[in-house]
Amino acid sequence: MTIPPLKGIISYPVTSFHTATGEVDLAAQSRLTDDLVAAGSHAVAPLGSTGESAYLREAEWDAVCATTLQTVANRVPTLVGVSHWSTEGTIRRARVAARHGATAIMVLPQVYWKLTQTELEQHYAAVAAATDLPMMLYNNPGTSGVDLLPETVVALARKIPNLTMVKESSGDVARFRAIRELSEGELSVYNGSNPVALEAFRSGAAGWCTAAPCLVPQWALELYAAAKRGDDARADAVLAELLPFLTFIVAHGLPRAIKAGLQLQGRGAGRPRTPLLPLPDQETEELRQMLEHLTGHPLLGGAGPGTAGHTA
Repeated sequence: MTIPPLKGIISYPVTSFHTATGEVDLAAQSRLTDDLVAAGSHAVAPLGSTGESAYLREAEWDAVCATTLQTVANRVPTLVGVSHWSTEGTIRRARVAARHGATAIMVLPQVYWKLTQTELEQHYAAVAAATDLPMMLYNNPGTSGVDLLPETVVALARKIPNLTMVKESSGDVARFRAIRELSEGELSVYNGSNPVALEAFRSGAAGWCTAAPCLVPQWALELYAAAKRGDDARADAVLAELLPFLTFIVAHGLPRAIKAGLQLQGRGAGRPRTPLLPLPDQETEELRQMLEHLTGHPLLGGAGPGTAGHTA
């Protein structure tokens, strides 16, 4: 059985923008990244959909990649989302990530036309061949419009040696076990659907890819710790507290919700980039109440004190 290069809580930072100009704010990006490492994240994964990577210019993407990896400074593993509409663009990003010292890369089939099996194989094979980094296939039918079933995932991995990991975000918990069994344990599976985090761990997921640690890191870490040691009562109790928040941030879009939460905590990362818009006032107030409950601290909006949450 393959030993996964990543495990545990894999934290997804948003991409920070200057409020006044809308340009990438690399100083804020570095602070958020450092917060995630200091809070105990087992890995950091920039430039996924949470990081609004599809809306970044290539020079911006490169700068965020470099800044994040430099800030992490090999304290924990890094997983860089290198997806692009074209194979050429994905290869370019993969090489940039490798040059800056990424531990692994993640590839979502980010498409307009639905890809055939042959096109998927050629795309993933070409990206995998561009570096010698381990590669994570990212299945997120809700954002990509392509649903890669376990049989398809395993067939791709058999043809691409460094495709060793799968992030499964369909919300179908049965797929975690199916991928592991079909691949005879050679593929490590990671959960990307926040509401099923505990079920995923119980079904053999090696890690949880989540933006939740941007706002409440200790709750995410405690859920993983309880699941890992088999403390079902504690894991169930933690999930019961955390689930309304997890459901909320997914339902309202991670960049919107996480950036609103950071603003409430006095750790602003700017507005989402259009066409995304900030979280509306009513929903922001709902988020404030959830965060105050989870952290035990009153929040004062942009002028309030920063907080990384408390031990769950």
